[in-house]
Amino acid sequence: TFDLPETLAGAEPQNTIAEAVSGCELVMVCLTGPDAQKAVYFGDDGIVANIAAGTIIADATTTDPDLSRSISASIAERNASYLDTPVFGSKGEAWAGKLDFVCGGDQSALERLGPVLKPLSATVHYMGPTGSGAMMKLVGNLLVAAQMESLGEALALARKAGLDGDAVMGVFDVTDYSSLLIRNVGRATLAGDYSPSFYLRHMLKDTRLVRAFAGSQDVPVPVTTLIGELYASANNKGLGDLNASAIHKMLFELSGL
Repeated sequence: TFDLPETLAGAEPQNTIAEAVSGCELVMVCLTGPDAQKAVYFGDDGIVANIAAGTIIADATTTDPDLSRSISASIAERNASYLDTPVFGSKGEAWAGKLDFVCGGDQSALERLGPVLKPLSATVHYMGPTGSGAMMKLVGNLLVAAQMESLGEALALARKAGLDGDAVMGVFDVTDYSSLLIRNVGRATLAGDYSPSFYLRHMLKDTRLVRAFAGSQDVPVPVTTLIGELYASANNKGLGDLNASAIHKMLFELSGL
């Protein structure tokens, strides 16, 4: 048992997956990756074995698109619907109802889900058949990983050269290469704040998923491959439970900072 925040008043924790999903018309899922999905969906206490016909499963996990398709097929055998609905955004966007959903699966099921997603989202994007949302999430996270790593290199160079951090961020705020990630994470890094909104170890997992997905499409991703190795190194240095931006700590160290 645990204390629920006031904003979740009325929610009732359950002891098993079967109890949580039994009789539900809608089940929303967000897990850490493919291994967690396999554990939660399959088996006697899993979602697949315990959902009712007509249920919609909306899964925001960042995962392997092929696994999304496999789960969807198992859900369809129960006469239920599966949507892969990953999100862009973290804790702040979630609490503010400003997540960006990228969705794959049956479009009519997504339309039924619309009123539920509305208070959670800034935007909702239908990407196509099952797996399309998962694919778009990996395409987007390729860019997230690239921005995060390159921001660390840029800040290391600026700091080593003696540039004032506030002045650097003032430029980053207004240039054509600016982004919300650069503006927010840049300031947090310069303040030494690596408190986790998105764990570094999860970014490592995502770079591996991107590489596997790209390999399945015969698309070379040499920069992402290198970034993945840097994230593996940062994880091995014990930074995995910090924010994904903690790769900057390693880059600063490599720069003699």
